[in-house]
Amino acid sequence: MSKLRNAVMVRKTSLKRKQNVEHSPQRKRLCRERIKEESPRIVNVTEIDCHSFKDLTEICSIRACLLSWYDKNKRELPWRRMAVAESDLNKRTYAVWVSEIMLQQTQVATVISYYNKWIQEVNEMWSGLGYYSRGRRLHEGAQKVLSEFNGEMPKSAEELQKLLPGVGRYTASAIASISFGQVTGVVDGNAVRVLCRTRAIGADSTSSAVTEALWALANILVDPVRPGDFNQAVMELGAIVCTPKAPLCSECPVQAHCRAYQQVIKEEKAVSKRLLGNTMSKLSCTPDIEECGSCSLCLLDRKSWVSSLGVMNFPRKPAKKPPRTERTLTCVVTRKRNTDDTEEYFIIQRPKFGLLAGLWEFPSILMEAELTETKQKHTILDRLAELMGSSVTEANLQHLGEVVHIFSHIHQTYHVYINSFSDTTVITVKQEETECPPFRWVTKAEFHQSAVSTAMKKVFRLYGNLCMNEKLFNKGDKQECGFETYGEKRKGRKHTGPKDSGRRQLSMDSFFRPAVKEPL
Repeated sequence: MSKLRNAVMVRKTSLKRKQNVEHSPQRKRLCRERIKEESPRIVNVTEIDCHSFKDLTEICSIRACLLSWYDKNKRELPWRRMAVAESDLNKRTYAVWVSEIMLQQTQVATVISYYNKWIQEVNEMWSGLGYYSRGRRLHEGAQKVLSEFNGEMPKSAEELQKLLPGVGRYTASAIASISFGQVTGVVDGNAVRVLCRTRAIGADSTSSAVTEALWALANILVDPVRPGDFNQAVMELGAIVCTPKAPLCSECPVQAHCRAYQQVIKEEKAVSKRLLGNTMSKLSCTPDIEECGSCSLCLLDRKSWVSSLGVMNFPRKPAKKPPRTERTLTCVVTRKRNTDDTEEYFIIQRPKFGLLAGLWEFPSILMEAELTETKQKHTILDRLAELMGSSVTEANLQHLGEVVHIFSHIHQTYHVYINSFSDTTVITVKQEETECPPFRWVTKAEFHQSAVSTAMKKVFRLYGNLCMNEKLFNKGDKQECGFETYGEKRKGRKHTGPKDSGRRQLSMDSFFRPAVKEPL
């Protein structure tokens, strides 16, 4: 009984909130004022008619409810504080730009620490955040702003998308609405979920038809007075209330306008009538999902509705393909520096396109098929001979073990080998002189400061563990390298950049400060 009583109270509270909002004089006056202003912008899109909004009154109600909820419940995030507090438009835009790029395919909790470090001063802080091409394109875009636009950021979503590398439709719209107040909607993963549920869009949310429909709905719904806040409110709602699993419908500020929730209520009423022996018991308990003929946005049919999912019937996505399995041969090549006996490691730069583009790694070869250990060694030796010449021999080649790393679409297993050269061996890398050499020798500290992937850090850790187990490092070497045994917690480790400040990402102030030439 207590659960039923709570459900009744929640429903009454929701209806009261809806009633108060719909009949408030302020909202009615606001609707009347905006009808003339927004009518040209809110066009009738035939393909989303059945899933669009009833009228401007409903649109204004959703805006008011959502913005009121956002003002009371929004999370305090560093980029939001800066977007409000920073008076310099270029700095504010850059701060939002960095946050939006970092948040692509990455959770807010993960991004916060990286964002704070980036904004203060950073060298290779992106390493470990994943999707490394984002960081490279962000740096390219920042250089373009300085060199081609004299430090002035593009001032519209259209210009941002056209002029800056790595800035797509969503990122451009988010930056423009938050920084410039441009009246444009946004569609990210959270917005997709909110819009699909509120409008009962059950077709594949990744299809081009649904994507365009969602952008049309987002542009209709965005608040013209507070576009940036409204877009953030939609995304915030999807992040903390309208979640993929276990959504908190009782806390949703737009529950009264949610068609998915209305379908759930209809189903519950039908089930209740059947259990009570009502004459309506012969009715199907499948909810009366709104049909609109040949609409490409609806659920395929009534059978597509799964009662146990409730509002989670929306959105619909195609089944994920399992990650493909790959195996890669990787060799940690080391040598002793003749001058001071420091150990150095040979790393190679990946191509500028594709997976982990432009990152540094130990020499690696993708295995086309399963190979015996003998054939693996021969394959590695052939590759090292291409890079280093005839000084590579099988005598020094040793198998270390395996490292498994899961990318978003690849289950990667690294078969790790080591090839160590004595301090008297002269290694000559066979490469043409270029402005940015694709190979280099680095120390332990330089390796950790380089743009290397998390997978390569795992490989390096495996090598370090072996070195400690064989007592090849003394205590001082272990502390310098930062290796730890499996299961050992990494405490108190801070990132320290190199002394060469010329290669570091500039701080916010110095980024927009004109460069001063030092006297010769």
